[in-house]
Amino acid sequence: MRVLLVDDHALFRAGLSSMLNAWGWEVVAEANNGAEAISMARQFQPDVVFMDINMPGTNGLQATRAIKSEFPETKVVMLTVSDNDNDLFEAVKSGAEGYLLKSLRESDFEDLVVRLGRGEPVMSPSLARKLIQEFARLADERRPPEEEAGLTARESEVLEQVTLGSTNKEVASVLFISENTVNYHMKNILAKLHLRNRSQVVAWAAKHGLTGRSE
Repeated sequence: MRVLLVDDHALFRAGLSSMLNAWGWEVVAEANNGAEAISMARQFQPDVVFMDINMPGTNGLQATRAIKSEFPETKVVMLTVSDNDNDLFEAVKSGAEGYLLKSLRESDFEDLVVRLGRGEPVMSPSLARKLIQEFARLADERRPPEEEAGLTARESEVLEQVTLGSTNKEVASVLFISENTVNYHMKNILAKLHLRNRSQVVAWAAKHGLTGRSE
């Protein structure tokens, strides 16, 4: 694998280069900042870029976006002291295939480099947990409000008909179920939404933008 190292500390680059060479990776170029990284990426077209984040001038996140836009097949791995959540999330959004902390033990770093060579995304364990938690949070935000409230698919269908002004008898006719079954679902809807009556259900649906979805 042909590697570009990007860090504003020459001593760190030298140590990293020595390790990678010992593991059979070829360091083809080094850069002191993001602007140099973009130039070196164009010149050498490396397979992998190990990128610091906080550097003078063009930072690592900006350089990552530029490199990935021109060379989408090039893998960019952030190698930084920053465990800031925003840096992590921005790096992933920018297209980075990995995010590693410089505090990693050499043996752990070697294991992750081997995984990277197999084409796997790599990340320090503590940061991976943060990322999983963030994805879970975003998934929850995207969940429909009726699903978030724990309504079943059938209860959601009943709710939708109720917001259209249908009586229980009309709901039963549309959904091909008995009126008693509709009554049962309505009781469950009221309980799950912590509401008292049909009017409050309609108001809740309006508040969450669920009214008129069948129109």
